[in-house]
Amino acid sequence: MNHQEESMSENTVAVSDSTFTSDVIEASGSKPVLVDFWATWCGPCKMVAPVLEELARDNADKITVAKVDVDQNPVVARDYQIMSIPTMMLFQDGKPVKTIMGAKPKAAILRELADVLA
Repeated sequence: MNHQEESMSENTVAVSDSTFTSDVIEASGSKPVLVDFWATWCGPCKMVAPVLEELARDNADKITVAKVDVDQNPVVARDYQIMSIPTMMLFQDGKPVKTIMGAKPKAAILRELADVLA
């Protein structure tokens, strides 16, 4: 990971196949977790990344933003039937409650998450 990539992910949590249960499913008692399913080769994913960083930074008390690289972690992507990326899935109380597909502008993502960010 180069320095620029590292600084781009200060506020989000990288999650893997092995940590998904503890970081997302079992972490739900505290606050909702928005999981971003992405890949390094995905242009639209790179467009959404800074938006999610801002969202994580500005709403750290209300939501956790986790990132799953689907190439590195195929089990989680398969388990949640991720067919296209970027796909963001909101988990509350350990269950997926909302799916946001495709690269959307910040305003659209905020609208989708209005109920948890209120």
